[in-house]
Formats: sequence, structure tokens, C-alpha cells
Amino acid sequence: MIKFLDLQKINAQYVTELKQIAADVIDSGWYLLGERVKEFEKNLETYQEGGYAVAVANGLDALRLIFKAYIELGIMEVGDEIIVPANTYIASVLAITDNKLVPVLVEPDLDTYNLDLTLVKSKITSKTKAIMVVHLYGRVCWSEELVHLAKSNNLKLIEDNAQAIGATWNGIRTGNLGDAAGFSFYPGKNLGALGDSGAVTTKDKELTKTIRALANYGSAQKYVNQYQGLNSRMDEIQAAFLNVKLRYLNNDTVLRQEIAKYYVQNITNDKIILPNVNKTEEHVWHLFVIRTTKRNELQNYLQENGIQTLIHYPIPLYKQECYREMSDISLPITEKIHEEVLSLPISPVMSKEEVERVVEVLNKF
Repeated sequence: MIKFLDLQKINAQYVTELKQIAADVIDSGWYLLGERVKEFEKNLETYQEGGYAVAVANGLDALRLIFKAYIELGIMEVGDEIIVPANTYIASVLAITDNKLVPVLVEPDLDTYNLDLTLVKSKITSKTKAIMVVHLYGRVCWSEELVHLAKSNNLKLIEDNAQAIGATWNGIRTGNLGDAAGFSFYPGKNLGALGDSGAVTTKDKELTKTIRALANYGSAQKYVNQYQGLNSRMDEIQAAFLNVKLRYLNNDTVLRQEIAKYYVQNITNDKIILPNVNKTEEHVWHLFVIRTTKRNELQNYLQENGIQTLIHYPIPLYKQECYREMSDISLPITEKIHEEVLSLPISPVMSKEEVERVVEVLNKF
């Protein structure tokens, strides 16, 4: 069986270092808000080539804290609107609604699966305070026109960078393009912890200070609480693991890009629509997503031939029970994507034979 993602095999590459660092943390007697987390924040800032980083418990909290901090700073208020792509993972929108802000769902571009930037301007109202771009599947979503539009309307640009660490646009890393960004280090991400973790990056010093306090019960000084905050802190042991794995991220990204290139050049089945990418550096291939009108049939066929796949994502967020107030929304491009997408195996530990086997089986479908 070719696994969709073999996490055991991925972490086995660094197992000696991971076991040693885990022992070091255990022996240190310090497990929260210690030197390992500070080290990871510095390492992430260096990797991002600028700005500040705040380590938090997970990717959803990273986004929640950005909005919560903007509200505390008086930049946003309850009821304000946030423009967001309709086909994103639900966490992007949970972060908005959790802060009693209003998501304005916009159709994606069918060629990129990212927010259709040509539609954003028409969605801006007097209540709009931010545009959240999601670098979905690992692909950059950005343009000079977007930056100009945001500046001319005094809007914040927030990046959901949960899937695209390492991607660049005009030499600038995702997570360093906008006003603030949320990262996820969920185990299956390109940079994955051995548990859950996340981070916020921003160039805004005041926002950094506010988020750091909000993530620690609203406190910058022990037992003195300025805000009604959250408990969202990265564990020392996860920070230690991430410090090890971050050193290998660029090499792993290249391996993902090479597999994606092979898929694009060699999958020739006209029943399958392949991703279209112009610039290598703009996609880090967290997911390799194809489309087909015969998705269920194809997924079953691949499973029968020993190839695991997943669907990202089967149900539009506005059709979920938790957002039943949005259930009358109709977005045909979004719905087409949710009905047709299928994610193929891609990871830095796939063998040449496994990659070739995936292509062979697909071409025979």
C-alpha cells in the first residue's frame, strides 16, 4: 500500500535527533514557556527573513489570536466583515466567527483553487476590515493589485499560512507578505510537530506584544491580566522537535516539488485535471490536488490498486451543520471544487518506484 502520508517514515529520518532532544527536555524539568520555545521563535523569524514570531498551541489559535488582538487594539470590532475564500478549510472561518466577526465568502479561481483576487473589490463594504488570503494546498495567493486594494481601503491583509511554509512570492516568504499570518505545525504539515502547534508572524511590534499576552491568559506579567485571553502555548517538547525539523524543511520542499513536477509531466489521462503552476517557488506542495468528474470511482480504483488518497475537502464550510445560517448560499465554483478534488500521495519520503506506480495506475484509469 502506498500511504497518503507516512508520518512514521517521515519522522524516522530524524529519529536519533528527536529522541535525544526529547530526553533533553524531559531532563531539563521545564516544559512550558522556556528556552526551546524562544529558540524556535528566533529560528522561525530567521527562516522567514524578518518580522516577529509568537509560538502558540495550534494553527486555529494562531488565526483566532490575530483577530482577537486587532479587536483589543481597536482596529476591528464585533460585526466587522472579513473577506475569505469560500473553499478554504473551516478553521479559517472558525477564527473569524469565534471573534464575532462576519466572514464574507468569495469564490476561488478554478485554475489555482486560491481566492479569486479579481472578485475581492466588489465585496468590500464600509464594514470590511480585512482580507484573509489562504495559501491553499501550499500555493501562494498574492498580487501587487491585492496589496494596492488593501492599502487604498485601509484593510488588513491576513495570511492563513497553515499549508505553505517555505513558499515565496517575488523573493518574500509566505507569512511575511501581509500584516499578520497564522501557521500550523499539525503533524501532517510540511513542517509538522509530533503533536499540535502553531505560530503567528507579523512585522507589527504592538500586535506581537498583544498576541503574546492574549495567548497567555491575557497576561504579560504573572497574575496581572490585561485582557480576557486564551491558554494557547506551544509545549517545550514540540518546540524542540520543530527546531530539529526546521533545518530539513527546504530540502524536503525540493523533494515535494520534484515529485509534483514528475506528476505534472507524466500523468496524461484526459479524465484528470492537473494543477497548473508557473513558478516553482510559489508552490511547496503540501497537497497535490487533481480534479475529476469521476472522483468516487477514481478514489475507489486507486484504493483497489494500493494507493491511498484523501479529499480536501468534501463539504463546503457553508454547508456544514455548524454554519446552518449560511446554508442558502450558492457558490458554483466552490461546490464544483468540493465535488471533484482528490489529493494524491506526496511527501519527501516517497520512493521513485512509488511515484512511478501512482502515475502508472492513474494513466490506466
